[in-house]
Amino acid sequence: MSFMSDFKEFAVKGNVVDLAVAVIIGGAFGKIVQALVGDIIMPVVGAIIGKIDFSNFFIPLGTVPPGTDMTLAALKKANVPVLAYGDFITIAINFMILAFVIFLMVRLISKLKRAEPPAPPAATPEDILLLREIRDSVKH
Repeated sequence: MSFMSDFKEFAVKGNVVDLAVAVIIGGAFGKIVQALVGDIIMPVVGAIIGKIDFSNFFIPLGTVPPGTDMTLAALKKANVPVLAYGDFITIAINFMILAFVIFLMVRLISKLKRAEPPAPPAATPEDILLLREIRDSVKH
């Protein structure tokens, strides 16, 4: 087989197509979770602990030039090394929510698979039925 035919066979396999669909849906789902975390959950969590924006949680690791605002954007603009742990908190919460939602989806799919009735048994082939008849008639 040539390189192109090998590649064509690989690219049209069901698993590759399923994976491509999963990646596309996963990307869209990730944006939904990101919006949920950034726009709904984090403001509520921030309001509870007294801070509104986790992205402004940081620790300057260098000397702050005089007159520089103590905001993350201003410190980064002034090239001050900053440990910006607020973004990490946001991403960690985002991950936990995403993992929990995926867990619920997998659990639901597992329940749906178990809820499906088993397939009816395949019909017994005619030659087996005929052999059984012969066996039964010989017994009598």
